[in-house]
Order: sequence, then structure tokens, then C-alpha cells
Amino acid sequence: MALARRVGAEIVSVDSMQVYRGMDIGTAKPSPEDRSMVRHHLLDIADPADEFSVADFQTTGRSALADLAARDVPVLIVGGSGLHFRSLVDPLDFPPTDPRIRAGIEAMSAGACVVALVEADPTAGDVVDLANPRRVVRALEVFRITGDTPTGRATTPDAEAVRTYQSVVPIAVVGFDPGDSLPERVGGRFDAMLDRGLVDEIAALAPTLGRTARAAVGYRQLMPVVAGERSL
Repeated sequence: MALARRVGAEIVSVDSMQVYRGMDIGTAKPSPEDRSMVRHHLLDIADPADEFSVADFQTTGRSALADLAARDVPVLIVGGSGLHFRSLVDPLDFPPTDPRIRAGIEAMSAGACVVALVEADPTAGDVVDLANPRRVVRALEVFRITGDTPTGRATTPDAEAVRTYQSVVPIAVVGFDPGDSLPERVGGRFDAMLDRGLVDEIAALAPTLGRTARAAVGYRQLMPVVAGERSL
């Protein structure tokens, strides 16, 4: 906030859960006061019931960045998920999905999925963790939709640019080492969220939380508390 005000920048959030309306306390969303002082983007753009994928985020976020560039406004891309950050600044490509094809693959055993993937791409194990069923299912889904093998996708110029951090926009990346105090600070932050009413927020949102929003850190752990299945 101090830096944004100092240089006249606007803030683009790359938090995968701050996109959801109503999920304010548990995502540590910027306060109304902060948002009145510095314009923020990619907050409150989806309903909690929505399956707002990283591909959706990329489309919306790149549009916001293009608008900021057209207005010649300094930009601070802040916080959140490394994947969502890279989806905006790196040449990441997100293949399509097909619920019917995916359902058919998920009906197969984990071993059968691996066999099918390796039959299609004998070197798939070099680029896909074959011990991770979720990654195997996704790789097989992409192959059946597009015909692209994991090996083929991994050897494109864009894939090489992603591996070597060649961004599609000029950026300077700054990270912070929180040091040994991180566990204590996380605990204190969570206690502060509880004091602000996190349990009540989740209880109010619970009937509308879709699969993605329901998996958010904090929300996922407190859902059994809200349901009366576990004590706080």
C-alpha cells in the first residue's frame, strides 16, 4: 500500500480466492479503506459457487493488465498463488477441458490411466509425475481432447520460456523471507481472523460455496466446525 501510494500504482491481486465475493476475512482481502486509497483489480469478480479456473483468471487478469498499460499506470502484482501470478506474466497455456471425457477417464483405475498415457506417449514419465493420479488424469484428458502429448507440450518454445522464467511482460519480482517467526505470525493472523468473525463468515457462505471456493485454506478446515462435526 505504501509503495503503491508513493509511485501512483494500482494493485493487481493474484490471490486465487480473493476473486470470490463475500470471502473477505478468510482471504485477508484488502479493507474498504485500502481499496478507496489505491485501486485494486481482480477482487470480487466471481460468485463463490463459480468454478473460476486459473484459465478464467488469466483471461480476466491479462485484460486488466492491458487496460493498465494503455493508461500508462504503474502496476504492482501482489500476493497469492504462484500459478496465478505466472498465468499473467508468463506464456502459460491452459488446454481446454471436457467434463464428459474427464468423467470417462476418472472412471478408470489409476493404473489403467497410467498405461493409457504411456501408450500414447512413451516418454510421458519424463514430464508428468505418474505417481500423481490428478496429473495423469489431466494429461490424458488433454491428449484425448487435443491430440497433444505431454512430451510434445513440454518441448514447445512457450514451455521452454516458462521453464526459464522468460516473461511476456517486463517485470521485476520481489520476494520476502519471513524468517523464523513465520509459524507464530500465521497463528496470530488466524486468531485475528477468528476474532473478526471468520466462523460466521463461513457459516453464511457455506450453502453457496462451490468446489473451488470450498477448498480455500481456512475455509476447508473450518467447514466441519460450521457443520457441527468438529469442535473449534
